[in-house]
Amino acid sequence: MIAHVYGPVPSRRLGYSLGVDIIPYKTCSFNCVYCQLGPTRRQTTRRRKFYPVGEIVEEVKKALDSGQRIDFITFSGSGEPTLNTAIGGIIRRLKRMTSIPVAVLTNSSLLSRPSIRRALLAADLVVPSLDAATDAAFKKVNRPLPSLRLERIIQGLEEFRKEFKGLIWLEVMLVKDVNDSPADIKALKKAIERIRPDRVQLNTVVRPPAESWALPLSREELGKIKEELGERAEVMADFHETPQPSSRRELEAAILSLVARRPVTAKEMAMTLAGEEGEVKLLIQELVKKKKIKVMRHKGKRFYGPTSTEAAKPEKRRNLRG
Repeated sequence: MIAHVYGPVPSRRLGYSLGVDIIPYKTCSFNCVYCQLGPTRRQTTRRRKFYPVGEIVEEVKKALDSGQRIDFITFSGSGEPTLNTAIGGIIRRLKRMTSIPVAVLTNSSLLSRPSIRRALLAADLVVPSLDAATDAAFKKVNRPLPSLRLERIIQGLEEFRKEFKGLIWLEVMLVKDVNDSPADIKALKKAIERIRPDRVQLNTVVRPPAESWALPLSREELGKIKEELGERAEVMADFHETPQPSSRRELEAAILSLVARRPVTAKEMAMTLAGEEGEVKLLIQELVKKKKIKVMRHKGKRFYGPTSTEAAKPEKRRNLRG
């Protein structure tokens, strides 16, 4: 059976977030230079069901029944979740099962379509991305399919704000010398005034990106942009929380699940999976020796990600439908 649920993982925004992955690995409408999962394998705007809805809902139910702390159920993972035509129905079923709020992380590329905006109305929080508001920066940082137009995406976000009663936290991922010029920030500010999100969350490249030349901004540079964008803007802070316990026999599977979705540090793994960082580090060393995970270095930090063999496994197991 395909694993659609992962975590709960510590999130800087959402506390302990139960991830729900309803898209095949690296299936997306963008091919962002900063993506922590690497280059897009299947770039498309074609929507499909992909997996049985009951299978996904049952996995979430098992996680809810486990008694773990879950602050949000979050549609995210390894692709653009709005490409799944069943996303609206899945959200509504989950809302009938639990009072835990539902969040959706999206790259905003398809919000110009009324059907997709309607599908997200049942969520409590939507975190759409808008990394650029000039065509040149949009094409350079997000590398979209040619059919996607920036102005239509911004218009879609405007319409969604009018229709959606929940919270909208607009995420902006800034890459050094790519989408951070004064002209880019000025255009972004105008777009934000049109969209009227509840928050604007500024982020930068903190994990190994798809392109090695995609570099981060400093905290000082982010702070200046925050001031330029106004009171809704905030620079994302590191997440700090008390770890949840996990038995050692579950650690290997949990570590493989985590690194399959994003590069993580040993400290982040320990925070998510166990109270003892030393125990987690020993198991990480074993997994590196067995070539089940690999070491990735970025900006002086050591991250762990899947080997090419392990990264291919979820795709092979998924046996896509439709």
